[in-house]
Formats: sequence, structure tokens, C-alpha cells
Amino acid sequence: MRLSIWPNPARPVQEFLELARFADAEGWYGMWFADHYMPNTADDSTTGGDTHEAWAILPALVAVTERIRIGPLVSPTTIHHPALLANRAASLDHLSGGRFVLGLGAGWQANEHRAYGFDLLEPKQRVDRFAESLAIITSLLNDDRTDHSGHHFEITDAPCEPKPIQSPLPILIGTGGKRMLRLLARYAHEWNSWGTPDTVAGVATELERACEAEGRDRSEIWTSAQALFCMTDDSDQIEKLQTLLPADRTIIGSAEHIIDEIGRYRDLGVDEIIVPDFTLGAAFSERLENYGRFTTEIMSAVS
Repeated sequence: MRLSIWPNPARPVQEFLELARFADAEGWYGMWFADHYMPNTADDSTTGGDTHEAWAILPALVAVTERIRIGPLVSPTTIHHPALLANRAASLDHLSGGRFVLGLGAGWQANEHRAYGFDLLEPKQRVDRFAESLAIITSLLNDDRTDHSGHHFEITDAPCEPKPIQSPLPILIGTGGKRMLRLLARYAHEWNSWGTPDTVAGVATELERACEAEGRDRSEIWTSAQALFCMTDDSDQIEKLQTLLPADRTIIGSAEHIIDEIGRYRDLGVDEIIVPDFTLGAAFSERLENYGRFTTEIMSAVS
């Protein structure tokens, strides 16, 4: 099992760079970065708050590291044109020496789409557009020229050069929807899911069905999952946190409990656990200390 890091995009830029260097030096597998322009809100209202732009930060993370994989988790095709995504990804793969992963999603956060004028579309049309984007990106990354005539995009004799170092460059899709899983089985190399092992288990079954329908070997698809991790032995603290955090996305308990839960992920075919920093402390020193605990107490036990 591999472990990767995921910082909140609200953190200061220097923290991202220091955390990337830490992950690179301490044996972590990767570092992911959310692609949003503002925090989400329960009522979809516009809100302020620092939110660093993913495609500006990703090259910096690549430049200060030598070993870890790096990518967006995930870039919405509602906001980014597929030609831009493919060309950016190819260049970042060269900048990283073949360590880039292109994480993609169909888009979901309503407040940023409304505020900036990005058309989110209804679910069916949104997935239609995502399917066209995947076809275009896949062709641009692998074929000499790309032509596409669809409802959402027109691409004519388009190059994408240089091609990525990796062949193929990994495409990750974050999803739990049945139709999206079919597209994942058709086009992608990696699947990402939120949730505890119990939550991931149900979607993993749907992915198996999608792979069967597409004639894809499920074992070919690298799987990552993330939850909100709270490492504590304090029973009162555990009880309090259980009332504050979503049960289907949170793992709370001792290092031994977290190790056991990661074992359950492994039994589901999960290859990579992503640890967000959202519940690891209010100050960077505390967050870094907790990532250090994962390094010393968790990583060796689950490798």
C-alpha cells in the first residue's frame, strides 16, 4: 500500500513547497492538489477564502521534488478545455521526468461555476461533455493528430507535441457514478474515490461491473482512496470527533485502528491511500508532525 499527501489549497504557498519536499524525502508516494477556485458551501452560495489555483501550483511542486508522483485531484472538464488539459499534462510530464498524473472529473461545485460563469450543465449533458473531453485528451496524448466533431467540442487536425514521457500518461478519474465508471473503464488508468472502506466497497462493486461491460481487466486500474484521518487514542476526543465529522468519510482512532482500516482498503483492491491535511491540525507545525506520525507509525506497517 502506498501513501500520498493532499494539502488544503488554502494553505500558504511556502507550506505546499515544504510539504512537497518532506513527502519526497520521507518515502511518500505522491502529492495531490485540489482544482477549485473557492471553498464549497452547503447552499451553493459564493464565498471568499484563499484557494490557490492548481495549475499554477503543480509546476512548482514538480520543480522542488524528484521522486513523488504529482497531479490534480481532480480537474473539472467543465472549466478546462480538453486541449489545454492535454498540452499542460504533457509538458508537466516532461518537467517532472515522467511523474505526472492527470486527474479528471466532470465538475460538481456549483458556487464556483455560477460565480465565474462556467456552465455546469445538467448531469446527463455534463457527463456527455466529459466523455467527449476524455476522447479528445486520450487522442491528443497518444495520436499524431486529433480530429473530433461532437456536440461540445470541434477539434481539427490538432497536434499535441511533445508527447508525454510516460506512455501512456496516467489518467485518473474521480467518480462513483455508474456511467462515469463505464467511461473510466474505457479510457482511464486510475480510479479515485472518497470514503471509508465500507463506502468505497459499494462503488468498487460497480467498477467491477463497468470493467466487465467494457471488456477491461479490473486489475489494470490503479485505485486510490482518501478519508479524513484523525489519529488519537483519547476516547473522549474520538467520541467528540464522531459527532462533528461525516461518518462515511472519516476514520478516527489510534494508529493501530488506522492500520487495520488501511488493511480493509487493501482487501478491496485499493493501492494508494491519500491523506488530506484537513483534519491534521490548525498550524503547519501540527500538520507536519501528524504527517510525520503517518510516516513512522503507519507507512512501514502497511507497505
